[in-house]
Amino acid sequence: MALRPFCSALLRRRSALSAATALGSVAACLVVSHPKTAFAQFRPQPMHLNTGRPTSSNDPATFQADKVDYNDVEHTVTWTGNVQVWQGDRVLRADKIVYDKDTGVMAARGHVATIQSDGSVMYAHYAELTGGMKDGIMLHVNANMPDNAKMAANGVRRTGGKINDLSRVVYTACEICEKDKTRPPFWQFRAFNGTQDLEHQKIDFRDAYLDIMGVPVVYLPYFSMTDPSAKRRSGFLMPGITPHDRYLGTYFTIPYYWVINNQSDMTVQGLFATKTGPQLSALYRNRLNFGQLNIRGGIAYDTHRAQTYTNSFGVEERSGGNHGVQGHVFASGNFSIDRYWRGGANINLASSANYMRDYRVQGYGADTLNSNAYLEGFGTGSYTRLDGQYYQGLNQGVIHNADLPLVLPRFTYNFTGQPDILGGRLSVNTTDFNVKRDNGVSDQRGELQLNWNRPFHTKMGQQFLLTLRLDSMVYRARKLYQQPTYYNTARTSVSGQILPTIALKTNWPFVRTFEHGRGTQLIEPIVQGIYAPNTGGGLNDLIPNEDSMSYEFTDSTLFSLNRYQGTDRLDGGLRGNVGIHANWTWDGHIVDLLAGESFQEHITRDMLPYSGLNHHASDVVARARVIPNQYFDFTARMRLDPHTTKINFGDALFSAGIPHFRLRGGYVYEPVTPYYYFATNYRAYSPNQLYTTKTSELSGGVSVDWDNWHASGFARRSLSRKDFVSLGGDFGYVNDCFGIDFLYMKQYTTIGGEQRNSTYLVTVSLKTLGAFGLK
Repeated sequence: MALRPFCSALLRRRSALSAATALGSVAACLVVSHPKTAFAQFRPQPMHLNTGRPTSSNDPATFQADKVDYNDVEHTVTWTGNVQVWQGDRVLRADKIVYDKDTGVMAARGHVATIQSDGSVMYAHYAELTGGMKDGIMLHVNANMPDNAKMAANGVRRTGGKINDLSRVVYTACEICEKDKTRPPFWQFRAFNGTQDLEHQKIDFRDAYLDIMGVPVVYLPYFSMTDPSAKRRSGFLMPGITPHDRYLGTYFTIPYYWVINNQSDMTVQGLFATKTGPQLSALYRNRLNFGQLNIRGGIAYDTHRAQTYTNSFGVEERSGGNHGVQGHVFASGNFSIDRYWRGGANINLASSANYMRDYRVQGYGADTLNSNAYLEGFGTGSYTRLDGQYYQGLNQGVIHNADLPLVLPRFTYNFTGQPDILGGRLSVNTTDFNVKRDNGVSDQRGELQLNWNRPFHTKMGQQFLLTLRLDSMVYRARKLYQQPTYYNTARTSVSGQILPTIALKTNWPFVRTFEHGRGTQLIEPIVQGIYAPNTGGGLNDLIPNEDSMSYEFTDSTLFSLNRYQGTDRLDGGLRGNVGIHANWTWDGHIVDLLAGESFQEHITRDMLPYSGLNHHASDVVARARVIPNQYFDFTARMRLDPHTTKINFGDALFSAGIPHFRLRGGYVYEPVTPYYYFATNYRAYSPNQLYTTKTSELSGGVSVDWDNWHASGFARRSLSRKDFVSLGGDFGYVNDCFGIDFLYMKQYTTIGGEQRNSTYLVTVSLKTLGAFGLK
């Protein structure tokens, strides 16, 4: 039969044929002869087995085959030899495809495969499809899905392009043994039948067994999971069970994940416990074009009542209102106003610290919950921020709610200019605030800081930095007799300070090479001279103190103009700082040393205890870093009093190991605890014993891994208190699809009256299914 008359007759009948019939017919008519390959392009209905993303009927589709035959008697078209059908990013392959124009059935045989847009591949020995490939059956099916998930079934019945009914189905995310493909994977689900809902992106199994290494361990009459191709889908997440908790007893958690739209979702969780009332919590997330919003909160009925305990100050504590209906809200958001400005807020509030402890709300154990709202702008060399801050105390054993400040507002501005005609660079800084306390100093501050830096160097390699700086502050304060200043005055005062400072710093590096150019040696003397009027640390000027409670004189601040953390207290007087820096680097070996000392004309012996600056010649500060090879590194710092030969500060860190094994350790020593200056009127009376106790702690850990196994352990011990702070360990196994971890941790410290406790946690993870734990 001639090709052209057949095509003409067929096209005249096209309106009476189904879309699939017309598809096959037109393909036969537009075939292009080639010695080995025939192909055609047209615009049919969607041609794919998995309707993840709808394909437009206007998308071109292409057939390619080694040979095309048509039979006008049987009304069939046959493609044979490396048959490929692709449309958009979906491909269908087979050794042979036969299309029956009368029934609209397309039969594919031999190495049938379809590749989906998400990268998943479905294989079959035989497929019989109709209705534009939306309905049909497939035999001996194997599917490769995202995240290396695999599913196999004896047969699949496809309905409407949306539902795949599977018989004798097996699902796993484990690798299949290359040497013995009949060997069962590490874990798999076997089910009598299953349903893959492509529209709602889920897979349901009925009469299912969970096999571990081929041995059935769990029977599930029904099990539902999210299709691995789904990035986000509403549904219940893995529930959890904890058999024992000090405050909750045995408790269950049932989380539900709700996809609201393309940019927002919510996770809701119910908690049911045997020792207290239930809790309902939720996490809402929204990603916007101009920002993001996260809100986490919960409400519960807490049946625990507070017990009286003695805090670190020797005061009995029993906070009220911490039982009955309780809750928390943790919210954060930031939003872009334009290319230069953005605003945001971080709100963290809880009805009580005990509620957070009882329900294990994240953040318990910290001293405070911090909230703020801000507006900030960015310019060329400048930054502006206006914010307000609020604090809620959690650890009543250290800090009380009435002692915490409300900061509203606080204004910060920083500007750094371009180099001027003299080669220097000017910067302007200010931080202004209004602080209010119920129990303590309430004050306002206005600040202006001007700083000019001019670097230069000589032909001999000396590097100089000239700094001119002016600090100026004005204050209005009341209740100065309370914390944190403890002045002997009850009147409201207006005070201020102006401190001009000039400093010149010089570095003279001497560098040479050795080991035939493979190594370098650096010897660098550093000298700095600083002059400013002697202010005596502002102790006698009725100046409040909000940001300079800590004074750090170490190797990192040796050459700083001001060694207080903030600017309410300023370093004044005439002083000189000297140091020597040395470095050797060769063949992967590093030795880096620094030592220095400060010499000052004026001293203030009661400025801060153990500051290291109680004499004209300060303590000697030093740092050493040694890395002899890739298996070991060591860093240590110290501050040595040359008058008493006592070490007033020291810390050290080391790490050593070989592949698959690592050992880490650290040590820290300070004469007083970090809370000393905050909680104690150290000028009026002796502090509580807790704060005069020296901080001397030793910590260490070890980790090892081998093939799929890993283990680690850690410990932290207070040598000054002769007691452990915490210790624990982890042991587990993980492979390509399965993981199990055993965790133990013991806490020895007391927070808010909570005594030491132990935590045990077992976590099992099945890839693509999720993780569940036993605590």
